[in-house]
Amino acid sequence: MMKALKEWATVITALENGDQTVLLRKGGILETVSGFQVEDRKFALFPTYEHQDNSSLKSQFYRYLADVREQKPRDGFNRITSYAEVLAEHDLSSIQTIEKLSDFHIWSESYMVERMNWMPQKPMTAIFLKVYKIPPVEIPVLPEYHGCKSWIELNANMGPGSAVLNEADLEQKLSEFRGIVN
Repeated sequence: MMKALKEWATVITALENGDQTVLLRKGGILETVSGFQVEDRKFALFPTYEHQDNSSLKSQFYRYLADVREQKPRDGFNRITSYAEVLAEHDLSSIQTIEKLSDFHIWSESYMVERMNWMPQKPMTAIFLKVYKIPPVEIPVLPEYHGCKSWIELNANMGPGSAVLNEADLEQKLSEFRGIVN
């Protein structure tokens, strides 16, 4: 068994291409009481296809959304192509700090404001990831994977992966991230 984090397929594409290194999460609808919690330091990235649209993305990343819509897995299945390791996490309550993280993700400014305004009493969790590409693993989508929750348990084995960013680039980005959030 391996934990998996449900995330937009578009964002997973950006993570796998090195265009995104930070996730900003508040939790799913079913996590309104607890807010978002990092449940594991290493986890598979489980692509989701709901709720993503161009208005949520910076315009230079619209192509990622078009690509994932064209390459969607067959009905009843999902395709895991990467996993991630948490290198740093920090709770953020300031929209100014979140705006300074703009280079670390593909979301539009208006989407970030919308996310901050949802459950404003809860902080946004910024999670800096090291992402690994793996050979695609096709898995059946089980009923327990559905719903607005962030984490699921996968009954799948992932092979070893190769890091998306080299160590020097990763360390530089991590240092910049820490400089912004601390």
